[in-house]
Amino acid sequence: MVMPQPREVLLFTLEGHRYALPLEDVRELLRAVRLTPLPQAPAVVEGLLNLRGELLPVLDMRRRFRLPARPLSSSDHFVVAQAGPRRVTLRVDRAEGLLSLEANQLDAAPSELPGVGYVAGAIKLPDGLVLLHDLRTFLSEAEALELGEALAKEGARQ
Repeated sequence: MVMPQPREVLLFTLEGHRYALPLEDVRELLRAVRLTPLPQAPAVVEGLLNLRGELLPVLDMRRRFRLPARPLSSSDHFVVAQAGPRRVTLRVDRAEGLLSLEANQLDAAPSELPGVGYVAGAIKLPDGLVLLHDLRTFLSEAEALELGEALAKEGARQ
């Protein structure tokens, strides 16, 4: 499945590094709040966010990108986004804002490189490259199944 070329992206930072998501995947931005633990969820899931009655898994971007773990801070941001059929929340250090892309700014990710499955491309900016992520491939199939089962059990407890 080929990801369509985004026209706008949301830039965010983790540990001083910038990353991007296609704006069409982003639903809203929130200040971080305390999370509810989700037993039996995959390791990449940090917990649950109750967003106006909808339970959304919060994905641990630091774990996925092999960055040092750190406790949730009130200065962190949550990005509510669409990851294929599921809405998820991403905890990021800071949402920086929107960037309109020029046609020559985005290079598709080389498919022959291992470990870039959830990277859809690289955005060339004057101060360096920013990786563009494809949330449809962010969770492995096994993680998605494990998350679905954990959410179903949590829903049964509500």
